[in-house]
Amino acid sequence: MRHHAPTTLGHGDMLRVATYNIHKGVRGVGPRKRLEIHNLGLGIEALDSDLVFLQEVRSFHHGEARRFARTSFGWPREGQADFLAPEGYEVAYRTNAVTREGEHGNALLSRWPLGDIGHHDVSDHRFEQRGLLHVPVHWNGAVLHAVVAHLGLMHASRACAVERLAAFIEAHVPKDELLVVAGDFNDWGQKLDAPMRECGMQRALPEGVSSARQNTFPSRVPVFSLDRIYTRGLRCVSTSVPRGSAWARMSDHLPLVAELVHE
Repeated sequence: MRHHAPTTLGHGDMLRVATYNIHKGVRGVGPRKRLEIHNLGLGIEALDSDLVFLQEVRSFHHGEARRFARTSFGWPREGQADFLAPEGYEVAYRTNAVTREGEHGNALLSRWPLGDIGHHDVSDHRFEQRGLLHVPVHWNGAVLHAVVAHLGLMHASRACAVERLAAFIEAHVPKDELLVVAGDFNDWGQKLDAPMRECGMQRALPEGVSSARQNTFPSRVPVFSLDRIYTRGLRCVSTSVPRGSAWARMSDHLPLVAELVHE
C-alpha cells in the first residue's frame, strides 16, 4: 500500500529509506520456533532502499546458533547485519543489550558511503538497555545524519529517550545538515510526534496522509503505527507498508518505507 504526494523531481533526487524491527531473526516459541533470517534477507533486498534502519539485530547468540545448527538453512556465521546487507551495501552496527548467551542492537545498511559509527546510550533503568546508532551518510554531495532508534516499553522511558535524543542532536548534528531518525518507537499512545517536533523533526508523511495508514504492528493485523521515520531538511513524497502472508511471517513488525527529497 503506497501513499503519494505530487512531485516533479527525478529519481536521482530521491532518497528511499526503510525501517524494520526484525525480531532477532526468529519467530515462534518452544518446538515451533523457526529461523526467519534467510527470508528476511530476501525481504530486505526486495525493499530496494538506499538506507535500511534495523532494530533487534543480533551479532551473535550461542543458544540460537546451537538450536539451528542442523537446519538446512542454519544460523549465519557472521552477524545478522552483515548477513542481511544486500551486495554492495555498507554496514553499521552497535550493541544495545547484552544477555546471558548473546546480544542485540541497531544496524544501518546503506548504498551510500558511511562515516564514523557512533553509539549513544539512552537507557533510563537497568531492565531495558536502549541506545541510538548514529552514522553520517554521504548522499549526493551532502552529509545526512542517520540515527537508528529503538525506544522503551514504558512511556516515561520513551519521553526520557526523546529528551536525550534532542540533547544528542544539539551536540552532535550541525543545524545545517540533513537528519533522519527512524526505528521502533513503541509509541502506542501516539504521544511522541509533539516532542519530536520540538527538537526540529517532522514525521515522514506525505501531505494529507494520516499516520494510521502507516500501521506496522502486529504484522498479521497491523493496527498500531509503532515504526516511525522522522526527518529534518527533507520532505516525504510517498510511504508504503509491505503486507501479505510472507511479510507477516518474518517478524512481528512490518517494515515502513518512505521516499524523501530535499526541502
